[in-house]
Amino acid sequence: MHQRNKQSSWFVWCLLVATCLMLSPAVVAGPPNILLIVSEDNGPELGCYGDPYAQTPHLDQLAAEGVRFEHAFVPYSVCSPSRACFLTGRYPHQNGQIGLATHKFAMYRKETPNFVTLLKQKGYYTGLIGKLHVNPESAFPFDYRAIPGANFNRRQPVTAYADKASEFFQQAKTRPWFLSVNFPDAHLPFLKQVHGRPAQPLSADDVKPMPWVGVDTPRVREQVANYYNCLARLDTGVGLLLDELEKTGTAVNTLVIYIGDHGAQFPRGKGSVYEGGLRVPLIVRWPGVAQPGLVRTELVSTVDLLPTALAAAGMEVPQDLPGRDLKPLLTAGSVKDWREYIFGFTTGSFPRNCYIQHSLRDKRYKLISNPRPGTKNLIAGSYLDESHPHFVISGATAADQKTISPQVKAAFTRWSTPPRYELYDLQQDPYEWNNLEDDPDYAETKQRLIDALTALQQQTRDPFLDQGNVEAFVKEQLAHRDMKYSQQKQFRWSYLDAFADWRAAQPN
Repeated sequence: MHQRNKQSSWFVWCLLVATCLMLSPAVVAGPPNILLIVSEDNGPELGCYGDPYAQTPHLDQLAAEGVRFEHAFVPYSVCSPSRACFLTGRYPHQNGQIGLATHKFAMYRKETPNFVTLLKQKGYYTGLIGKLHVNPESAFPFDYRAIPGANFNRRQPVTAYADKASEFFQQAKTRPWFLSVNFPDAHLPFLKQVHGRPAQPLSADDVKPMPWVGVDTPRVREQVANYYNCLARLDTGVGLLLDELEKTGTAVNTLVIYIGDHGAQFPRGKGSVYEGGLRVPLIVRWPGVAQPGLVRTELVSTVDLLPTALAAAGMEVPQDLPGRDLKPLLTAGSVKDWREYIFGFTTGSFPRNCYIQHSLRDKRYKLISNPRPGTKNLIAGSYLDESHPHFVISGATAADQKTISPQVKAAFTRWSTPPRYELYDLQQDPYEWNNLEDDPDYAETKQRLIDALTALQQQTRDPFLDQGNVEAFVKEQLAHRDMKYSQQKQFRWSYLDAFADWRAAQPN
């Protein structure tokens, strides 16, 4: 009898171990599903990043269940170039999408490998909910598409995104899948409440502008309040989406990545190469792999997402990608030989906002390179000059600017007509108010960053390393400020051929 009890106990123990192993993500058959959640025009203004006004419980919970990256960045702080970067794993000058798709900017070639084409080779069922906004769209042959427009008027409620995700999950059946869900919040217009969400919206009296904005008036506070209301609505949508994932029973084998596509549309944010434009939230949840509640402070970029996904799927990561697999950062402990620098870039994204800038930062210092110093920055004008044809409501009016400090006024002047270089000590000056480029005490740091930026441009064959290419691009952009090209079906920017040829002529 005793022997039989021992055998029975041993059988039960083995059964429990086997069950645990069967349920463990580490041994689930097949590669993980991949859910990429993208929000519009928001930096890390979330509760899990310590923001005092954010109402984001679902994203905060996602961070508690996964890894939150404190220093995550996009290479370009405007929609189309940013999305092309994370979808292709390449910098804007490498893939060619150096402006808005709605203004005829495009990738050099539709054969550019990307999330969709590469994961389909592994048998993934692929889907996109929300906008793509990268040209040509044929480069991304998703198996499933829903809510293809930008939905900036929010006619489609956040519930629609979850409903379509449920439909996608049903169609994927037992295949591994990749789904990108792209929410319209927090893009302008900052709508206070849509379809009853948020239930209790914030007002101007409840908030203050983000510290990097530099302007604090009742008018600006109203915009800021509604920006946070957009984030609350986004958070609801994320919660509904994750609920649908849970219902499938496959969440245990799903790599979830959440990012903002770039910073918020306030002065020195979207469109700029300041931290307010380039720094974004990045959260990764991967049951059994990512350590819950971990915070990493390494410099990471959205070009790292494709290498991470490919490695997770058991695929070879192309050697020519500038990004890196994030998996070593998903558990505690030091990681050797991680990147030292992070890269940023802008062209202004369309002719009426044209201005070229590069940036490079390490953990403490930030360099901004302006290859056409002393010329008018049209991006800044869209935030600071009410006569600009695209002045945004979340910018700073002349009345707003009468209230700013001398320090902020000097920064706005510098942004409007930039010098050749800008240098910031982000440890002492995280909001980039004090330019140190002429300070002899920082001459060595400045030169080190200039050399590192030049080396990166050479390594990645950046056409804007050649001043002739800079001048030719700007000349063509400024010649098309009447925007008549928007009515020309066959219009094609000359850089698409000239830059591709220039890159082909450079050594690898």
